[in-house]
Amino acid sequence: MNELVYLKADEAKTDSLQVAEYFHKNHQHVLEKIDKIVVENSTTKSMFKFSTYKANDNQMHRICYMNRDGFTLLAMGFNGKKAMEWKLKYIEAFNQMENIIREKSTQAWLETRQQGKLTRKAETDVIKELIEYAKVQGSTHADMLYVTYTKLANSMCGIRGRDSATVRQLNNLSIFENLILQMIRAGIEQNMNYKQIYQICKDRCIQAQQIAMIGGV
Repeated sequence: MNELVYLKADEAKTDSLQVAEYFHKNHQHVLEKIDKIVVENSTTKSMFKFSTYKANDNQMHRICYMNRDGFTLLAMGFNGKKAMEWKLKYIEAFNQMENIIREKSTQAWLETRQQGKLTRKAETDVIKELIEYAKVQGSTHADMLYVTYTKLANSMCGIRGRDSATVRQLNNLSIFENLILQMIRAGIEQNMNYKQIYQICKDRCIQAQQIAMIGGV
């Protein structure tokens, strides 16, 4: 499941597509309801930001990003037991993201973020070596290894990226990135196949996560 609430333009946001999906509504109907809210009260315009996205049909479609207040107005008319469950999940998600935003202004977060950049730099240097190593082994998509290993580390910490992570998550991320770079180095030294190296990295990360119960906020 995608994140219910995420960081966009330094604000906790969700979007009409996700709301439609989780509340089992037609997306067009959700957009129409937002349009009605904005037309009826112009002071709500700042709560909603309209944009477009490219759908599976390769066509551009409307989407609306909204903050907590916008979501509250929109979801106010959603009724039923399931709707209430999702409202509570969204409230929790907004609370968590807003806590992260507040934490990002602290010295502890800034120092942890800076330290994490050093670990990330060391990891990407090793991945760069792995890319050339994989190309020699015949990989035609070796450049994607940056993304592949980034997703692996992020998923272990339960985050989308560094800018929307807590201090704890940033520390956990550094642990996984350090583990990954060590496994890559060892794999290259042992002349392993690049695919095998990734599987070993993934297995070791999962083991570390289970042992230390790392993840989440």
